[in-house]
Amino acid sequence: MSADLQTLATLLQGTLDPQQNREAESELQELEVQDGFSLGLLHIVATEAYPYTTRLAGALCFKNFIRRRWTDEDGIYLLPQSEVTAIKQELIGLMVSMPAGIQAQLGDAISVIAESDFFERWDTLVDELVARLTFDNFAINNGVLQVAHSIFKRWRPLFRSDQLYTEINHVLAKFGTAYLTLFGKTLELIEENRDSKQNLKLLFATQNLLMKLFYDLSCQDLPPIFEENLIGIAASFVKYLDYENPLLSSDDDTEAELPELVKAGIFEVLVLYVQKFEDAFGPFLEGLVTRSWNLLTTLGPETKHDMLVSKILQFLTAVANNPTHAESFKDEHTLNELVEKGILPNLSLRESDVELFEDEPIEYIRRDLEGADTDSRRRAATDFLRQLLEKFEEPVTKVVSRYVVHYMDDFSKNPEANWKSKDAAIYLFSSIAARGVVTTSQGVKSTNVLVDVVDFFQKHIANDLVAERGIHPILKVDAIRYLYTFRSQMTKQQWQDAFPLLVKHLQSDSYVAYTYAAIAIERALHMANETREPVYGQAELQLISREILERLFGLIEREKAPEKVQENEFLMRCVMRVLIVAREDILKMAKGVLKHLVSITYIISTNPSNPRFYYYHFEALGALIRFAGPSLSTEMEDTLYGPFAKVLQDDIQEFMPYVFQLFAALLECNPAGPLSKYYKSLIPPILMPEIWDAKGNVPALVRFLSSVIQRDATDLAAEQRIEPILVIFQKLISKKFSESHAFDLLETVIASFSVSQLQPFFVPMFNLILRRLQDSKTETLSIRFVRFYHFMSARSKQGLGADFVVGVTDQIQEGVFVPLYTTIILPDTGKLVRPLDRKTAVVSLTHTLTDSAAFANKYRKGWAYTCEALLKLLEQPPVLSAAAGGQADESRAAVIAEHDVDDVTFGFVFTPLSTVRPIARDAFPDVGPDLKRWVGTSFREAEARSGGQMSAFMQERLSAEARALLASYMQN
Repeated sequence: MSADLQTLATLLQGTLDPQQNREAESELQELEVQDGFSLGLLHIVATEAYPYTTRLAGALCFKNFIRRRWTDEDGIYLLPQSEVTAIKQELIGLMVSMPAGIQAQLGDAISVIAESDFFERWDTLVDELVARLTFDNFAINNGVLQVAHSIFKRWRPLFRSDQLYTEINHVLAKFGTAYLTLFGKTLELIEENRDSKQNLKLLFATQNLLMKLFYDLSCQDLPPIFEENLIGIAASFVKYLDYENPLLSSDDDTEAELPELVKAGIFEVLVLYVQKFEDAFGPFLEGLVTRSWNLLTTLGPETKHDMLVSKILQFLTAVANNPTHAESFKDEHTLNELVEKGILPNLSLRESDVELFEDEPIEYIRRDLEGADTDSRRRAATDFLRQLLEKFEEPVTKVVSRYVVHYMDDFSKNPEANWKSKDAAIYLFSSIAARGVVTTSQGVKSTNVLVDVVDFFQKHIANDLVAERGIHPILKVDAIRYLYTFRSQMTKQQWQDAFPLLVKHLQSDSYVAYTYAAIAIERALHMANETREPVYGQAELQLISREILERLFGLIEREKAPEKVQENEFLMRCVMRVLIVAREDILKMAKGVLKHLVSITYIISTNPSNPRFYYYHFEALGALIRFAGPSLSTEMEDTLYGPFAKVLQDDIQEFMPYVFQLFAALLECNPAGPLSKYYKSLIPPILMPEIWDAKGNVPALVRFLSSVIQRDATDLAAEQRIEPILVIFQKLISKKFSESHAFDLLETVIASFSVSQLQPFFVPMFNLILRRLQDSKTETLSIRFVRFYHFMSARSKQGLGADFVVGVTDQIQEGVFVPLYTTIILPDTGKLVRPLDRKTAVVSLTHTLTDSAAFANKYRKGWAYTCEALLKLLEQPPVLSAAAGGQADESRAAVIAEHDVDDVTFGFVFTPLSTVRPIARDAFPDVGPDLKRWVGTSFREAEARSGGQMSAFMQERLSAEARALLASYMQN
């Protein structure tokens, strides 16, 4: 056992070494299938004889192991029950005794387990936590509270449901009393230990966790036990807000002190209670508002106070949004004091902001543009001002406008020395000029009618964009940001004048300025007016696209270290947008662009570190393939094979889904050409089942394999590859997450190989599908099966058709087709949403009615049901369903909109590339767009072939209404 643990510890230490981390991680993944692997990790984490870094790596490895292998998608344990039980027994006690860094990793693992098991399969957890709470050892308490927070915090973003409320009530019943007791005792001990710095640090750490838990327990509804004790709770809040102790003061101006963290936590709770529970908490607000204002106006400009200042401003914003309490801010004198003492000091630029601008420019940009600075003073002050503006537009505009004039006058007296005054004026004006939500696509859509955004731009902003020198870099950035923020308010002509100035700023010496220029250029290229006409489109871009790209690539590749190349995702996003808007115009510079992108791929593949950057990078490659690939397919295949093959060879998991999508797109550029040796060399590895184990690989692999099949079906059949391909289908159809992709692959197989080549496999294929439908049917599975059935049924001319399916299913079980058809296929046909899927279903049902011997003779009622389903399909809109939500409308195929990289799901499993998303192909172009006319023609032809049989069936089997409707089709 010790040798095994030592091997494990050595591998864990190896994951920390850049020279051997991939090999060590690979060996760990091979070991994790062994029973007891997770317990070995926990043993290493618990053993102080190992270096802390090894133990931390063990905790991280354990967390990732639990994420991958705790349960399957149906909630079934993937580990032996004995190992599951042992983990639950050991994990809580281990975590509460660990250092903070290890606690965080184990806490995440507990959250994953709780997501699956709490509380039905882990109903002793809360009892165990409560049992460990003590008044004698607050270090243990902090560990317990950290565990509790790691579990309960997952309630915060959830929608209310009976199941969620049952879980919360379970926790409150067992945890609520103990929590409030500890809450009161902690305050009592803080007062008793006023002179003990060591004890105070521990106690305030406890109270900080207690405030996080207070929010967790209240996030969905006001707990009855809290409501019953609101007077005492509010009194405790007041004591904490008033608390001062020099012992806990710090000379560090950058790190918040523990009492301030508690105060910030209180204000976060107060925001929640004002927004959700004002009826119960309202009586306590007046005193808390007064205290918050006094506290706000006494805190200095040091960055250590930023979080607390932001939370106070957020609290005041919530109060101002409440109709009952907003009136207290109404009169002009109060508004003037709020602006002067509360907003201006926190909106004005500080020396620390200038230092961030100069020393950490990318961090400055991310905070300012993406909303990452939700705890920044500027953002919080701006939000408070805008809330006041929403309630009292005219007086707030009047008060703030006076300060804007004051700051601009101060700037004009000495522009070089007083440039910060202009920065403050621009921020103030922007804050009162914008109304409503600022959108990512259009910026500010609605403005304050009492101010003129364009006039302010022309008088105070435009010159800063034009001037060659004498303008502070931050004012340059302010000018670009103003244009970016109010871009929807500018006319097309104004954008024609401003765009070249933005391009010029790509040559700026200021990192922030050229990045903001790239951001503004990208958004301008993305923007369209109400009629979807681009503000600055392909025609305007063609004269300047080469210059933009050359400057952007020069900035990206300025430094060669992988972390520096991929540091600035905004530059790569601009590259992507230029390529998308330029479309086919990019062909004349495609080779140069390809060279840059290939070089970047090689560099960043050595150490992928910025998912945003490499997402935009691969979207840029996708745009190049989409628009230049058809003309340069061979050259692109030759050039891209090297870096892409390296990604696969080095097992760079972050890039593999993107690479397979781009490989597929390259193949699709030249669908008729022979498969190159590069692609042929990839066939054996992608047919190995192991590569399909990673969920993120599956959608891209299915697309790539489908593209290979379409290009190389003859050779694949000759090389006996059909069965291995169908083994992949078997693997995919067995899992819920991949069942839709299984049908994508199967439809490609059936469309590409002949019926005779596939004959041995039809019965096993259908057997797998029917077993899934019987054992674990989902709506997605049902709809995809219905689509697949019509895919086969519509191909009677290729030797398939309804009778063929009947024959295959009869081999599995005689008569099983009837319940399958009447309970799944016909009812769910109306749920098909995509026009091409519905068209396939129309062709399928029509061929069934006109060509099927089984339906003509054996399934007489089935013929009538089929005709009714066909008429509904032609006359009624689709029935929307959750599973149909992903069936995109082919009419939007020309629209390219990249994914929101700030969305919580981005990159979690699989991120499709929008620039090369598959384009749905019409399998029946000869049918034409007028389906009713085609159906009528098909029935007339069948009528002629059968000597009047169609009319007889219609008369015998259809209602008068259905007969009349079908006859109307036949007469057209």
